[in-house]
Amino acid sequence: MLIVGIAGGIASGKSMVSTVFKEQGAFVLDADQVGHQVLTRSEVRNQIRKLWGDLVFRDDDSVNREKLGAIVFDPLNGALELSRLERITHPLIRECLEDQVRKLISEEEFSIAVLDAPVMFKAGWDGFCDRLIFVDSSLETRQSRAMVRGWTISEFETREAAQVSLDVKRSRSDWLIQNDGTPAELKERALAIWDEFISLD
Repeated sequence: MLIVGIAGGIASGKSMVSTVFKEQGAFVLDADQVGHQVLTRSEVRNQIRKLWGDLVFRDDDSVNREKLGAIVFDPLNGALELSRLERITHPLIRECLEDQVRKLISEEEFSIAVLDAPVMFKAGWDGFCDRLIFVDSSLETRQSRAMVRGWTISEFETREAAQVSLDVKRSRSDWLIQNDGTPAELKERALAIWDEFISLD
């Protein structure tokens, strides 16, 4: 099974590319979704409570990701807090992703899987991948998209600073998809790479 990682900056269009590949028959390994699932584990919630208290929990004892995010992405002290959270969650997310990959290989239902993970390089999950794609968009375009999502420029900058640099992601990727145009243009470029996947497979 060919495993392809999707890299890029915040709001570059990584998930849109993943969706195109899913429509073509790929399985999407969604690290964000796995991360949300990890936060429901009792041992994870216990560790989070020890570090940040009841402030980051809802009344139903679930983790309030918005309040936790405000702490770990705080412009002043967030880097330290984020590293603490990642030490708890990243090994478990990796474990879940590895389990998914093993299951996919054993079932032989999919010939191509796509890993969509914003912190792929930082967490070392690019090691799962046979090939890597970098989705490239201008800073202005990405900031505009993030603001449509309700982010401030400060939030955008803080979260991007917490990731591996775009230059590193770009240099380590096998393909580049430019995404400053329309969704149709992005899909056309993604499908051209999909055709290359088929030849590799």
